[in-house]
Amino acid sequence: MGTRWDSGAEPPASVPALLHEQIAVVDATVTLSGVQPKPRWTLTWLEGRPVAELETGAVVRQDRDGQVVVGHVDALED
Repeated sequence: MGTRWDSGAEPPASVPALLHEQIAVVDATVTLSGVQPKPRWTLTWLEGRPVAELETGAVVRQDRDGQVVVGHVDALED
């Protein structure tokens, strides 16, 4: 199981700094209606590279070239 935190909260220390800016950009797009809880992020590692996935399906990750990529879980290819 990966590290988890609420959308809009500061990422935990285990989240690489190179992902923080784009996580904040994604967080800024999250809209809630009524008493709906904030979605949560999960940090995992794939082939030694960080992958932060929001429960909405948004993904912020580091690609093979070391670049930060933002997309959706259904649309990302590496």
